[in-house]
Amino acid sequence: MTHPQRFSNRTVLVTGAGGGIGRAVALRFASEGAKVAVNDIKPDMVEAVVDEITSAGGVALAVPADVSDAAAVNAMFVEIEKSFGYVDVLYNNAGLIDTTRHFLEADEAWWDRIIQVNLKSVFLCSHRAATVMARRRKGVIISTSSGGATRAHRGNVAYDATKGGIEAMTRSMALDLAPYGVRVCGVVPGFINTYGLTEEDLRVREKTVPLGRYGVAEDMTGAALFLASDDASYITGQFISVDGGVLAQQRSANVDTYPVEGFPVIEADLT
Repeated sequence: MTHPQRFSNRTVLVTGAGGGIGRAVALRFASEGAKVAVNDIKPDMVEAVVDEITSAGGVALAVPADVSDAAAVNAMFVEIEKSFGYVDVLYNNAGLIDTTRHFLEADEAWWDRIIQVNLKSVFLCSHRAATVMARRRKGVIISTSSGGATRAHRGNVAYDATKGGIEAMTRSMALDLAPYGVRVCGVVPGFINTYGLTEEDLRVREKTVPLGRYGVAEDMTGAALFLASDDASYITGQFISVDGGVLAQQRSANVDTYPVEGFPVIEADLT
């Protein structure tokens, strides 16, 4: 499939691009002419995605870094600017997804780690990108949210808090940056199979999806690239849900990834 070259001469940074949604978005941007800076905390995964892009004739730069660390984020942007020029599009995708823990079993270290990786990283990368974008009077910042920002996942208090924070940050950043020509938007994935569910698990969980199937990472790329493109030049502060209709339905899911049967047993003390 040949894609239009909407992002020729533009530099795009995708965080958390070693696999899943981030990888798919990075590949799609490259296929449409962008120079893509590929970030992940795991260097080997970064190099694999860069190899995919360059083997297909695209242009990519490996920038492995811990995006929850301010010094690492600044160094990453400096490296991108030296090699590709200023970042035109930032796609904040890095985050922890294996975060399930019942609230009664939570602790401070668990909470802090998820907040640091999922929410602080978005602030650090967005702030670093926006300081340059504002001076240039152009740029787009996109972040990956979740249905957990507006609905609740069982056993994911910290994760849902980070996604709610991302959506609140996006709206606020959109207002603060609009006068400088910088747009800030996001995408909301539904059930996207990026972690190798078995065929049996897929069949069971797909029953909750109105369109009748789990999503794949590539399903996210169209919305992400639309928001980054000139076709979305009058859109800011908004999110696009890519979820097969999950968030539109008003009924209890008949399948949950963390059923009540898995909750901790707490003996009642009625004294």
